[in-house]
Amino acid sequence: MVFDQVSWQQFAMVAGAHALALLSPGPDFFLVVRAAMVFGVRHASGVCLGIALGNGAYIAMAVAGLAASAGVHDLFSALQWMGCIYLAWLGWKFLRSRGDVALSPQPAEPPPPRAYMSQVGTGFLSAILNPKNGLFYASLFAVLTGAHTPLAVQAGYGVWMFGLVLAWDIAVAAAVRHPAVMRRFARSVRMVERVTGAVLLCMAVGVAASVAKGLGGR
Repeated sequence: MVFDQVSWQQFAMVAGAHALALLSPGPDFFLVVRAAMVFGVRHASGVCLGIALGNGAYIAMAVAGLAASAGVHDLFSALQWMGCIYLAWLGWKFLRSRGDVALSPQPAEPPPPRAYMSQVGTGFLSAILNPKNGLFYASLFAVLTGAHTPLAVQAGYGVWMFGLVLAWDIAVAAAVRHPAVMRRFARSVRMVERVTGAVLLCMAVGVAASVAKGLGGR
């Protein structure tokens, strides 16, 4: 399919909305930063890959129309509740942290496969249990479906967003390894973790209230 002017305008809208969503810090962002600081970029790239795969799962569901399907409404609600619990657990973990993060030098050797897959799993859980991701992709692709965007074009958008999530998170991991950034993070790590914990707990409460309201209206 050849893109015309309207198609490129739509792509600019989709790419812009997705880029703005990426710029909004969430649990994924802080996991990438922490992994890069403590373990180095190679370990953090596993977290990045897991996050991209979690986003890819939501993108695939949205493209297939599953996010709006009544047949998987209960599954989607269950994911949201699990996400609330996960966000609350992460928030509590950050609040309880003493801020004694050991900033390691960049490892010369790649991480062992088992350790790398553990990082991938951590990133995937963070992304798939983050209710914001599901709601964002469901809303975005609902607009595309309403605009009668061909399925192949929607799939192309999905591939673009998957790649952008992966590239952005790896870029963040590389950026935070800069010596000046690491020194600044080391000085303010306790405050950053407290603020992050409070924000995550507020997100968990807000999402729980939204899900409960939705169930009450059924």
